[in-house]
Amino acid sequence: MRVILAPMEGVADAPMRALLTRVGGYDMVVSEFIRVVDQLLPEKVFYRLCAELKHQCHTEAGTPVRLQLLGQNPDWMAENALRAVELGSRGVDLNYGCPAPMVNRSNGGAALLKEPETIYRVTKAVRDAVPAGKPVSAKIRLGWDDKSRCIEIAQAIESAGATELTVHARTKEEAYRPPAHWEYIAKIKQAVRLPIIANGEVWSREDYLKCQQVSGCDDVMLGRGALTVPNLAHVVKGTQTPMSWQEVKALLIQYSDFEIVSEKEKYYPARIKQWLRFIARHYSEGEALFLQVRVLKHTPDILSLLKNS
Repeated sequence: MRVILAPMEGVADAPMRALLTRVGGYDMVVSEFIRVVDQLLPEKVFYRLCAELKHQCHTEAGTPVRLQLLGQNPDWMAENALRAVELGSRGVDLNYGCPAPMVNRSNGGAALLKEPETIYRVTKAVRDAVPAGKPVSAKIRLGWDDKSRCIEIAQAIESAGATELTVHARTKEEAYRPPAHWEYIAKIKQAVRLPIIANGEVWSREDYLKCQQVSGCDDVMLGRGALTVPNLAHVVKGTQTPMSWQEVKALLIQYSDFEIVSEKEKYYPARIKQWLRFIARHYSEGEALFLQVRVLKHTPDILSLLKNS
């Protein structure tokens, strides 16, 4: 089995990717998406959103990173995909699942689930542009507001020459509301020969085993669960139990040290609160800490609470 860290926009940035892969258990990471509209983006954009390009596209722990692109113009997607691999990306992943309204209004991300032909053309253009030895993968949801075309979408991606496919087992309209419909992943898996990676509602080893049974997939992509239990990759592999609260708190402090020296320092209070909300799902101590942190606005106050609580 492979465990892959999901491309969580605005959450799994380079410091978070570094931290979670240092905890270990991940076989690959997919970066936050780079938005492609109508131009070949400058190299600095790729380095800003995928800092690992400066290190042979591995995190500090040595986990390979695949850069993700989001867009609907086949030619510009192809040109930017080629630039990504020339800069060192371990292949390219294509985002056909982002539910963000701002992205969808410009016909990006999950909006393309209504247009399997466009998905085919974008994937084909990227596959033709990227050297044969470099993977071209895609990530989809089951559809926009219903699941009736999920197999058609997967077959379009397969026909375009993609290497593998991750399926988030919900529609765009279902957002992140449980349950995840793993049985539809099984239907897709039966209809294509592409390697399929399951995604959605895996928070524990038990969830993984149920997902594996229902979907037929051994490989899994972890998103929000990876933020809730930081060693979840090891947990789903059956090699560890969830880390202790003291270990989680040490990670929060370590993450804080990463963030406050980065260009994103001004966002630190919002980001640490965001992470604590996830941690609170599993750790009661995390919930208590979140209730204290959420009223604080200044970084020194938050750091003092984390280090002295």
